[in-house]
Amino acid sequence: MTVRVKRAYEPAEEGDGYRVLVDRLWPRGVSKDDARIAEWSKDVAPSADLRKWFGHDADRFDSFRERYRAELDGSEALEHLRRVVHEHPIVTLVYGARDEEHNQAVVLAELLMQPRPGAGGE
Repeated sequence: MTVRVKRAYEPAEEGDGYRVLVDRLWPRGVSKDDARIAEWSKDVAPSADLRKWFGHDADRFDSFRERYRAELDGSEALEHLRRVVHEHPIVTLVYGARDEEHNQAVVLAELLMQPRPGAGGE
């Protein structure tokens, strides 16, 4: 299983596998045909309040990561995404932010690649 992250503004490629948009809003100027999104997972995106607080400020990223993980803790949206990752050999998390290192897709990829707590080595 492989989880990748990619900006919505980069061309979709065959090697992207199953593409999941992980933003609450559709990226401006990106057509649905060009995006080739298999699934739009709005509910896994950060809350509006958290997104506004973060403001894509790299200095706040560590705190954003903690707060975002807390929002996702026990969420059905995250569990659904975990199932998607286990069903597809390659999953690409697609996001609209400019910063390629400090965004929710990076945090999601970290979570999805970690063993699940209490999974007993699944």
